Amino acid sequence: MGPAAELAVIGGSGLYALLDGAVEHTVETPYGAPSDPITIGRVDGRTVAFLPRHGKDHRYPPHLIPYRANLWALRSIGVRQILAPCAVGGLRPEFGPGAFVVPDQLIDRTSGRVQTYYDRGAVHVSFADPYCPVGRQTLLAAADRRGVDATDGGTVVVVEGPRFSTRAESRWFTAIGGTVVNMTGHPEAVLARELAICYSSIALVTDLDAGVEGEHGVTQEEVFRVFGENSARLRGLLLDAITTLPVDRDCPCSRALDGIELPFTLP
Repeated sequence: MGPAAELAVIGGSGLYALLDGAVEHTVETPYGAPSDPITIGRVDGRTVAFLPRHGKDHRYPPHLIPYRANLWALRSIGVRQILAPCAVGGLRPEFGPGAFVVPDQLIDRTSGRVQTYYDRGAVHVSFADPYCPVGRQTLLAAADRRGVDATDGGTVVVVEGPRFSTRAESRWFTAIGGTVVNMTGHPEAVLARELAICYSSIALVTDLDAGVEGEHGVTQEEVFRVFGENSARLRGLLLDAITTLPVDRDCPCSRALDGIELPFTLP
């Protein structure tokens, strides 16, 4: 019998060291290897899996992350709920560096990424609301307890990367309703939905995107610096959410595949 976990965090490498009794497990999938071995440990009595989205050494740029392998590997070890912290750029002046957003919507502006498991058959999964409502409320409540001012709701515009946006693109993203911009939120969210996994994101704003205000342009150094400065607050919020996320699922995500004939058996 292989490793098992009920809940997972997909994110940067700052969390797995906080798991009690953490052990790495190599998980194979029909879609190749995930970004790295999955670390499984305990948090306040819950079995939690951690997967570094880009790999521990950050070897996978956003457009080359093995998204399908990552989500399949987590489901195959029993994960049915995912918390997904991410770094984003603010598309409005009020969402500057250090702000937190718990998004409720997503706009896909990626290109060339495989975004489904279902390459045959009629499998059309509802994605009107990309994020789990229970997970979102859990993250917001955890932020409130931790004294973290997190905005309830917002639209993530997911771009292909790895380059940052032009000023014109940034202004366009704002005009179409974007709140923040990111390079990894899709297809991660939709693949989770296709596996009937609850998926909730907490976004940390690391910069104002080019074209929002002033003459600055986004730099990688700025993004990494701000994320590092706020990583302790983010870890504390996530650990709080892990301990309070309801174990029993009663949300639309858990029923996403009801009534659909799948072309293969899910793990």
